[in-house]
Amino acid sequence: MLAGYSIAFWIVVCLFWLSVVIIFFSYLIFPAIISLLSIGKRIEYDFYETGSKKLPKVSLLIAAFNEEEVIEQKIKSIYTTNYPLDKLEVLIGSDNSTDRTNEIVSKLTTGFPNLKFFSFDQRRGKGNVVNDLFKRSTGDIVVLTDANVNMEESTIYELLKYFKDAEIGLVDTRMVNTNMHPSGISHQEKTYISREVQIKQHESILWGTMMGPFGGCFAIRRELYSPVPKNFLVDDFYINMKVLEQGYKCINNLEAVVFEDISNNLKDEFRRKVRISTGNFQNLRKFSHMLWIKTKGLSFCFISHKVLRWIGPFLLVLAYLSNVYLAFISEFYFYVFIIHSLLLLLPLLDIFLKKIQIHIKLLRFITHFYSMNLALFIGFFKSLKKIESNVWKPTQRNQA
Repeated sequence: MLAGYSIAFWIVVCLFWLSVVIIFFSYLIFPAIISLLSIGKRIEYDFYETGSKKLPKVSLLIAAFNEEEVIEQKIKSIYTTNYPLDKLEVLIGSDNSTDRTNEIVSKLTTGFPNLKFFSFDQRRGKGNVVNDLFKRSTGDIVVLTDANVNMEESTIYELLKYFKDAEIGLVDTRMVNTNMHPSGISHQEKTYISREVQIKQHESILWGTMMGPFGGCFAIRRELYSPVPKNFLVDDFYINMKVLEQGYKCINNLEAVVFEDISNNLKDEFRRKVRISTGNFQNLRKFSHMLWIKTKGLSFCFISHKVLRWIGPFLLVLAYLSNVYLAFISEFYFYVFIIHSLLLLLPLLDIFLKKIQIHIKLLRFITHFYSMNLALFIGFFKSLKKIESNVWKPTQRNQA
């Protein structure tokens, strides 16, 4: 006995607070640490000057499935670039689209230089289409970009300029979200993404260990590209980790701006996050050896930024179950349990209020947090099953 309580009680207390601290560490403490370490620092790699004749040839690869609503705008946004057109090629692969995507792109190939279109008659998923397009590309630098992500005039240059430095293997863009709606989760999703951009920027500044691009638009050296396994669901993180595994730097450039219509529908976003979560655990198994790698900052970022978040739902379950046990023994933990339980019920209140057209941002943030962790929980168990294909149903474009 210790201070009137059993050893079992103190063990459960430790489990409870360890779970809480780890969750807070990943979401709040780790970002604060690298933010403080980054004060007064900036990305300092060699870069190509604007208009340099030594700018590398670049290939933009787009895997498209039923993108009739956005594909023409995407192509036009690429060709507004100030990047030399003679050093630019665009390869679009249609993943057995059943809408007007093929018709639209085919017509546009006559009006834009070096626009190449490939129509595949079997649905195989983004990763497999990108692998095929890569084999057909000729650029020294390869840009992987989604059909619904649009560019500014300077985006391609900003994305490419740091490749002058031999250490740089991959560069990500800064995603600016559009189409915000108070009725759904767009504000919460934008806040989450903006926070992730900050964290990745600090990782880039400190060690060049950015933990994965957003996937909508990023660039990689041709010789570092690793074909994505046909059953992997999160191709961007896989490609990023293969670059880091080879000893090169991965960074993001906040000046390389792209625009994407943000998800607003909780149901659609939840389905997408389950797929991503499943892919996260695939990647964790694939790159588990990098949890203890000696490269400066790499293991610290991998564990703190990603792995601790991925195990977050299990920590939430452990914290709650340990709180249940403690509530029967300690008055303090009984009151903690009441607060804990109320927090878990808040998403239900948010759903009810939404039905009567009342939208409270704070409640929606809590709903967003718990839904992300539920998606991770489901994704873990899905990842234990045999996954044979990376084909998925795309998120609806231009959500209201």
